[in-house]
Amino acid sequence: MTGIASVFRALAATAAVLLAATVASPPARAQAEPKAPDEFVALRSVDLTIIQEMRYPTGHNFMGEPVDGYRQRVCILTRPAAQALHAAQTRLLRQGYSLKVYDCYRPQRAVDHFVRWAKDLDDKAMKGEFYPQVDKTRLFADGYIAEKSGHSRGSTVDLTLVKLPAAPTRPYWPGEKLVPCYAPQAERFPDNSVDMGTGFDCFDTLSHTDDPRIQGVQRANRQFLKSTLTNAGFVNLAEEWWHYTFKPELFPDTYFDFPVARRSVAGH
Repeated sequence: MTGIASVFRALAATAAVLLAATVASPPARAQAEPKAPDEFVALRSVDLTIIQEMRYPTGHNFMGEPVDGYRQRVCILTRPAAQALHAAQTRLLRQGYSLKVYDCYRPQRAVDHFVRWAKDLDDKAMKGEFYPQVDKTRLFADGYIAEKSGHSRGSTVDLTLVKLPAAPTRPYWPGEKLVPCYAPQAERFPDNSVDMGTGFDCFDTLSHTDDPRIQGVQRANRQFLKSTLTNAGFVNLAEEWWHYTFKPELFPDTYFDFPVARRSVAGH
């Protein structure tokens, strides 16, 4: 009986220690995801007609995989930027065109993902389409990848023009043959946009908005997009025909990291 009593006393002491530890150290709770400030909205809450082909939640981008922080295919922008796009879209619809957005607000964690990818010199899965003539060691020096992006401030958008009625864009098939982004429009990935001379996110100097080698219809299309958005208050990045920032920015010095998801702007 004495031995059994000793065992019970030991078990009771162990239980008391475990109970004390449980009381002293409550279970850790998962940290809540940050939400967007009230000044951010989903573009669809402002304009239902702008076409959205969000590339970074998919595998059809220069990395070849979904990008960190993109939970859903939703365009999020600051309200003034979204309203300015709506004004531009209203004018374009009367002329038989629509805007199509590829990327809008971009969380900092996505930019960090770009940086990690760029430093992995062995990962060249999508080189054949997006950077055929650029050595991956040059991505930072040539300005194609940076540790900060204006997209993370919420007033920058990547977009193009589509002639109406819009033809459907077929899905990208992982592993399909890659065609250089500067190939003739009939040969490169079949985007339903007007011919801009290169595809979206083409890491090449041909993507410079006013590159003198881009002439004819391609140049006219770029200038049409530029004049339309300039009149709406946007400023083009000269190195990328698709990249525009609404000015003045609401958050010129803040780089946000809330995820691209409807819940981030729920109730706005």
